[in-house]
Amino acid sequence: MAQEKITQTAGRTALGEFAPEFAALNDDVLFGEVWNRPGLTPHDRSMITVATLIGKGIIDSSLSHHLRFAKDNGVTRTEIAEMLTHIAFYAGWPNAWGAFRLAKEVWAEETTDEDAKAAFQREMIFPIGEPNTAYARYFTGNSYLARISTEQIPFANVTFEPRCRNNWHIHKATKGGGQMLVGVAGRGWYQEEGKPAVEILPGTVIHIPAGVKHWHGAAADSWFAHLAFEIPGENATNEWLEPVTDEEYDRIDHTRQ
Repeated sequence: MAQEKITQTAGRTALGEFAPEFAALNDDVLFGEVWNRPGLTPHDRSMITVATLIGKGIIDSSLSHHLRFAKDNGVTRTEIAEMLTHIAFYAGWPNAWGAFRLAKEVWAEETTDEDAKAAFQREMIFPIGEPNTAYARYFTGNSYLARISTEQIPFANVTFEPRCRNNWHIHKATKGGGQMLVGVAGRGWYQEEGKPAVEILPGTVIHIPAGVKHWHGAAADSWFAHLAFEIPGENATNEWLEPVTDEEYDRIDHTRQ
């Protein structure tokens, strides 16, 4: 998907009458051409620009502008904080302190949900995917689904935000069927009815036979992702049942941590 073209009018707004040629270079060449070159994304160009300004000791309104621009270009609070921490060792501690003060103002009202999601994505090779809206009514909390393959044995990467879990459910089949889970990142739980919960970590493999009532989801303090493999079977269906209550969930997560 092509990125949205960056446009800028700050030069003409501030200097259009006083220095029209400089304003044109700023708006049309720097932002109109350089920022829209295909070699780097606007996100990456913002990171480079912010780092360069701080390295030159420019921590004034120009940096504030580029921090706001960086946020608009998708730079998260987690990313800017990590970048400024790294820059401090190369561009000077006072410069980093000044930049942190400005960045804190720019990202002051942003929630940490998107930052946490972006950080979790960096932990795994599979994509988080899109919000799992088709099955949202069978989940407590927000989940995401990325179809990895539809050939041979179909499987998907399912991502759960902290405390998110699916309802009790049963994979049914007259022959074969069932499901296999493989932990990808984070920490989660799997529980069969009448049995203790099992912790799922990266690399944990869970085999779920057809006809077994169960649920799975994230731990209270961690995002979680697993691959879900649908095992071929005859007359395979999925029966969704009641939600896992907060009382059931908290009893498991508190006693097993």
